[in-house]
Amino acid sequence: MNITGVDFITVPTQDYEKASEFYGSVLGLPFSKRWGNMPAGEFETGTLTIAVMQSDAFGITFAPHTHPIALHVDDVAAARAELETAGVGFPAETMDSGVCHMAHFSDPDGNVLMLHHRYAPPPS
Repeated sequence: MNITGVDFITVPTQDYEKASEFYGSVLGLPFSKRWGNMPAGEFETGTLTIAVMQSDAFGITFAPHTHPIALHVDDVAAARAELETAGVGFPAETMDSGVCHMAHFSDPDGNVLMLHHRYAPPPS
């Protein structure tokens, strides 16, 4: 076996239309394709495709991701303010690790996402 990359990551949802609205309109990710007539579709981040998939339509029990998908932004504070204006809640203050800023939030299904920006190289 020779794994050469990751084609996409799947994010579970209980309501594809609601999730599609969130990823496409609220986050502003470009929609790339629907999975035929199934309640699933793909959104592009520039480096990773996020496939939003309604679990029950595929015979899978829904359970949200509890660890974040880190979405790169140039300015975490500005991106956070924009999402807060759109009604997205953040459970904690923005964190500064010493090399990056991180702000956690969730999609409508409770999948954890993170705004992330590395502003310095990692320590040696």
